Amino acid sequence: MADPTPPPARGELPVVALTPGGTPPARAPRSDAAENRRKILDAAAALVAEQGPDALTMNAVARASGTGVGTVYRRFGDVGQLFSALLDDREVRFQEAFLAGPPPLGPGAPPAERLRAYLHALADRFIDQRELLLAGETAAPVARYAHGSHLGRHAHMAMLLRQLRPGTDASLLAHLLLAPFAPSLVTHLTRDQGYTAGQFKAALDTLLAGVLADA
Repeated sequence: MADPTPPPARGELPVVALTPGGTPPARAPRSDAAENRRKILDAAAALVAEQGPDALTMNAVARASGTGVGTVYRRFGDVGQLFSALLDDREVRFQEAFLAGPPPLGPGAPPAERLRAYLHALADRFIDQRELLLAGETAAPVARYAHGSHLGRHAHMAMLLRQLRPGTDASLLAHLLLAPFAPSLVTHLTRDQGYTAGQFKAALDTLLAGVLADA
């Protein structure tokens, strides 16, 4: 079966499946196994979004996905592995969008437009999936900075910043622009404080304007 992942644009980072062990899968799964995996992950994501991470049990996911509980166990082993796979699946989908999707998020737009589109897309993702991401942060609050997903975001943003502001410390600027995307902060602002996605993105535009001034 051909690899369904589109090739990265020239000069971009490759999309990597972030398995719990940190290595990409050895081969593509059979079509029926891939279909079951997708159904299980989509059902798990819906459970977390609607009821919170505590609702993520193997039996609940089996019922919600219409698959046997034995299939869920064979595919993912336990709840911890299922949760890790769910986080990685959402991250790989996001990677595919900004590395090989249409502009301005994907290649083909000026770097300033891509950077703004990237921040907005990241805001939408963190707000829409805040329960899932918050649970991941709670499980490993410090390790997330060394996780492949964060490193990939940082590398992509630093690449765009180097194009916009040659000679500046693009790595540091990327870290600072990513700081608002701590899941705990996003949850506090949007759930507890009531800020909308539009307000969150407008504030990001204000921060970005300062970074791009005189660029």
